[in-house]
Amino acid sequence: MSYLPLISDRGLDDILAWRPTGPVTVGEFVADAQALAAVLPAGDGVLNLCEDRYHFAVLFAACLLSGKTSLQPASHSAETLQRLVLDQPDSFGVVDGAFESAGLACIDFPDLATLPRPRVVEMPMVDADRVAAILFTSGSTGLPQPHAKTWGRLVQNGRAEAIGLGLTERPPVLVGTVPAQHSYGFESTFLMALHGGCSFWSGKPFYPQDVVDALNAVPRPRMLVTTPYHLSALLASDVTWPALDTCLSATAPLGAELAARAEARGGAPVHEIYGSTESGQLACRRTTDGPLWKLLPGVVLEQENDTTYAREGHVEGRVPLSDIIELKDAGSFLLHGRHADLINIAGKRSSLAYLNHQLCAIEGVLDGAFFLPDDTAEDAGGITRLTAFVVAPGLAADALQRALRQRIDRVFQPRPLVLVDALPRNSTGKLLRTTLQALYQERVAHGRV
Repeated sequence: MSYLPLISDRGLDDILAWRPTGPVTVGEFVADAQALAAVLPAGDGVLNLCEDRYHFAVLFAACLLSGKTSLQPASHSAETLQRLVLDQPDSFGVVDGAFESAGLACIDFPDLATLPRPRVVEMPMVDADRVAAILFTSGSTGLPQPHAKTWGRLVQNGRAEAIGLGLTERPPVLVGTVPAQHSYGFESTFLMALHGGCSFWSGKPFYPQDVVDALNAVPRPRMLVTTPYHLSALLASDVTWPALDTCLSATAPLGAELAARAEARGGAPVHEIYGSTESGQLACRRTTDGPLWKLLPGVVLEQENDTTYAREGHVEGRVPLSDIIELKDAGSFLLHGRHADLINIAGKRSSLAYLNHQLCAIEGVLDGAFFLPDDTAEDAGGITRLTAFVVAPGLAADALQRALRQRIDRVFQPRPLVLVDALPRNSTGKLLRTTLQALYQERVAHGRV
């Protein structure tokens, strides 16, 4: 049996986190985790529902130290929580604010200052083979499915990302707009702090001014961990960006034009992370350098028929990927979209990702998405028709249709194109099929176009 440290290669006096009250050292964090571990109720699984990133981190560490497993649903919807209650009956939730528990037994995150604090003299060690966390898929195509992550693989994960992004010489402060429960936020705002030498900001800013305030609250070097959706909102606002040292994006494809604008505005390179909840993060690239992705240290991709598998490194087992991948030399590859995104209309093939890219590249379009509804009907010519939802203040639908005709084949022209105030993105900027179907039912099927 092998053991690995709770936090790698750090002294107890090094800074691990930044809160509105100031910096938190490694030793103070460990003391908080040990104090919380001593008062957690019985139960094998803990749904870590804390919004404050420092609370999330302390609770995660407390679970490790008390032999519990951190359960991390990407969605906090009532349907998801009720499903988890059925699947994990010996579990309870911990919350740090107002929360609709959907029948889940929950306790409030305690005031850490009121707990007896032990004196920390050494770094706790954790069994590398124990299941430290169970992450859940976001449910884009079905009910959330659990994915167990062992401590040893999580340690490798945090190290591999820091090395792959070139952060080990000057580890930055991580400021994230994404929740820590989601695999991207978990890896890039938390595991990189524990095992990549970085520190992290405790908040989860959403609006542009909040993001700027969070960046200004921490010293350089600093890295913004965000999504294309949040980057677009930042660029559309008139807030003044502080200097960045690097920026990281994931959860959706990042266009080269958007990346270039973000680099010019923030004065720092913009990188992307590729991966999934099932596999963990697998590769990175600087978007403006071109389409090639570079595998993170230790990760191997192999192909069998039409499926690409990830294994080795921090990957748990051999994991099939849902994307169309073209392997290149020296641990690099091209990404051609998701298998599920491929569409075939009137004998012509395209992908929803490509169509979305063309739509969002139109001047004046702030956000947009093509959608193939469940009850798609053929038109008079027997051709299946797509729908598009578009956020484009000041533009008319017919003008957008004319612009699209210059970019895509006419068989993929949306019928209808629906103008909306905003798309129903979740906390990580993703558009779930279920929410798009609901929007379609409301605006199209019921005749409100």
